[in-house]
Amino acid sequence: MVKVRSVGIAMDYSGTSKSALKWAIDNLVEEGDKIILIHVVSPKADPTNKQLFEDTGSPLIPLEEFKEINVCKQYGLTPDAQVLDMLDKVSRTKKVNVVAKVYWGDPREKLCDSVEQLKLDSLVVGSRGLGAIKRVLLGSVSNYVVQNATCPVTVVKSTLAK
Repeated sequence: MVKVRSVGIAMDYSGTSKSALKWAIDNLVEEGDKIILIHVVSPKADPTNKQLFEDTGSPLIPLEEFKEINVCKQYGLTPDAQVLDMLDKVSRTKKVNVVAKVYWGDPREKLCDSVEQLKLDSLVVGSRGLGAIKRVLLGSVSNYVVQNATCPVTVVKSTLAK
């Protein structure tokens, strides 16, 4: 029997995170895998469900529910048609189980926490492509995750126009 792999994809709806999703769908995800779209929302945001799930992150949200605008708003997210189309297509064509999970806090820490909590086999993140000086000043989420996550991490540079 083939083991179902859990592939986490960090999503903030930026061009680089969309590139990471596309790359994972085209190159990594195989039939029967599970995609977990991982959102890390600013701790300053205060959507309806934050108080319930701030410590552990949201429950896993099935794609069908995640497509509903009211569900997204409860977690402080704005649905993105392009992302939902990609997820819908991969769920049908590759029979992939797609779910989403929302965390509140520092993306570096929460992405590494998600690897442990969700028992991810792999994590795919986008790279903002910061220059050397900005990277030193702001820190790189992708660099931190590569150094600290306990599963393989793929960093995808954006192929979209900046």
